[in-house]
Amino acid sequence: MVCAGAILLAGCAGAAGERTGADGRGQSPARASSDVRGPDRGGLPPVVDHVRTRDRVVFLTYDDGAERDPRFVDLVRERRLPVSMFLTDSVVGPGYGHFARLRGVGASLQNHTLDHPALRGLPYSGQRAEICGQQYKLRSRFGIRPRLFRPPYGTYDTTTLHAAADCGIRAVVLWRASLGPGGALTYTRGEPGLRPGDIVSVPSGEPASLTLTERTVRLLREIEARGLRVGRLEDYL
Repeated sequence: MVCAGAILLAGCAGAAGERTGADGRGQSPARASSDVRGPDRGGLPPVVDHVRTRDRVVFLTYDDGAERDPRFVDLVRERRLPVSMFLTDSVVGPGYGHFARLRGVGASLQNHTLDHPALRGLPYSGQRAEICGQQYKLRSRFGIRPRLFRPPYGTYDTTTLHAAADCGIRAVVLWRASLGPGGALTYTRGEPGLRPGDIVSVPSGEPASLTLTERTVRLLREIEARGLRVGRLEDYL
């Protein structure tokens, strides 16, 4: 059920010229993708934006941790949604209690670095500090050691993969679909429309007319309309 991973020597789409916003955090992850697919090499973690599976599932992943809508905890609990939260320590700040509640209702907590830098091109020591540092933070707060990692902005290089492997990461997770602030999906590659195995990214911190809960409810309607359901990503990687 594991997608054949990709080793992307030049980073991912968007690496050709990463745009930065007013806050310097880079363009929306909706622009980043992995288009190169191939076997794992040298024991490095695979890079995935889609899972090859016959199950009619898609995977919901949430980035950064800037939005802490208490109604989202209720939604995850009531719908038993197996969502994956990729957390950045400097973004979460004092809000780890919110994610403890999410974990208590079934969400998984995964690694999105300490400070959200664009990793591609940084030296090994810096990349390892960002990834392993967040591993330590999550282990000290929750007693867990994440196995999945999402590089900020979707940009990475082979140094990232070596650092991630040395920090205990088993897979680097990108996305094929991204949910925009208004609740619309955009696609990084292939034909538009959700299909089984798609990994969906829900960025946070962007100005939005809808709350995180409202955007997720709208997304769930589209998932169900296509005869799909939400799967637990960790069960497939």
